[in-house]
Amino acid sequence: MSSVKVESVVKTSALVGEGPVWEESDKTLLFVDIPGRKIHRWNSVTNQIQSVETADSVGFAIPRKSGGYIAGVGCSIVAVDWSTKVMTSLARVDEDKRNTRLNDGKVDPIGRLWAGTMLAEGQPEERKQGSLFSVTADHTVTKHLSQVDISNGLDWSLDQKTFFYIDSLALTVDAFDYDATTGKIGNRRVVYRLEEEEGLPDGMTLDAGGRLWVACYDGGRVLNIDPATGVRLQTIPLPATKTTSVCFGGPDYTDLYVTSASMGLDQSELKKQPQAGHTFRVTGLGVKGRPPHFFSG
Repeated sequence: MSSVKVESVVKTSALVGEGPVWEESDKTLLFVDIPGRKIHRWNSVTNQIQSVETADSVGFAIPRKSGGYIAGVGCSIVAVDWSTKVMTSLARVDEDKRNTRLNDGKVDPIGRLWAGTMLAEGQPEERKQGSLFSVTADHTVTKHLSQVDISNGLDWSLDQKTFFYIDSLALTVDAFDYDATTGKIGNRRVVYRLEEEEGLPDGMTLDAGGRLWVACYDGGRVLNIDPATGVRLQTIPLPATKTTSVCFGGPDYTDLYVTSASMGLDQSELKKQPQAGHTFRVTGLGVKGRPPHFFSG
């Protein structure tokens, strides 16, 4: 294996950087700052950042096939016109609740959006307030899971028969049987259980070989896991303990981009971690990722 290198490429410190998505057409990395209420686009060629502010916390932003982006703002699924910075609400989730917000989201191979919720910051502590939803091209919302603590990383196997999912406080990476045609999931089982020093499982992606890459919040690392055996194959240390999410991008999807958070660190911790909240690029892994799916609606 070639030598693995970790470098900070987006040096603007996010409160909670999340949801990286590579846009091949412009060689840009799309990501959000959840409590910072911003969607960012970092151009890897020019090293410039463009940003759009959102009206509430923003859990994710993903390209749409029709142009622009789909984003999770508060509990609303919104269309984002990047050129005008106008956002239009398409659907809402958790309409029966007032204490949750959207967190991680991703589009499946068919073009459906999958996104989950969690207890919003500043709310009285209460377990399992979140849910997991899918949204079709016509903006129909379906709830798949309830009693979720922190709905987080999600992705689909190469054969489109397995859905991988993380509820962070369960400390596991789980798998479901997945029906691509109907979008139904079932037969939940644990693929990997994190050890105490590995932190909380957060964002996740699959490489072109079908292996999982999991960001570990409060663990300062990314884990490479074989879902077929449940074996941890590799650990990539990061210079930021609050590692949040991952995606592949760059030349032929050979670079791994990793977001992180600075929120929750005191001054002494920030001095020890001056790159907390930065976005990192990991090279030399010897693997390739897959292009992201765009929302069909």
